[in-house]
Amino acid sequence: MVKGEIRRQKIIDILEKSGEAVSGTLLAEKLGVSRQVIVQDIALLRASEEEILSTSRGYCIKEDTGKLTRRFRVRHSCDDLERELNIFVDAGGKVLDVIVENPVYGEIKGDLNLSSRRDVRQFVNKVQENRAVPLLTLADGIHQHTIEANNAEIMEEIHEELKKAGYLIDGDM
Repeated sequence: MVKGEIRRQKIIDILEKSGEAVSGTLLAEKLGVSRQVIVQDIALLRASEEEILSTSRGYCIKEDTGKLTRRFRVRHSCDDLERELNIFVDAGGKVLDVIVENPVYGEIKGDLNLSSRRDVRQFVNKVQENRAVPLLTLADGIHQHTIEANNAEIMEEIHEELKKAGYLIDGDM
């Protein structure tokens, strides 16, 4: 095996054994390379069909959990970001991603992997600290979230809470 291939296999091993997201900085330290090398390795691993997710806390391997997934189509302002995300996690859902449709670039997706109020707060803080613009601003507030849950009752509760809040757009996926 070539040196890069060995390193990429070590990245997979670290992520599989971790059980939680591992930052690019920590991977770089463990493997004695720069963070940029890790970013490039992750891109190569994804191109070879490895299911590696990027989250606000680092990288992780996507696992087939056997849980239900459903996409909800919503619309709100940036001011309602935290409230909306809390609706999902308070009901017992996990927010896997955010997706917007852009007329130039097509579908733009960001992995989130938020499953608690703590995760939501950390994400919102990171957006604020980095003065980042949430993806929803690219589509006049219209976006989708893929949600994972243990059962249909949780999905129905989320649906009803989004509807009550005025965020749900009819015809969620």
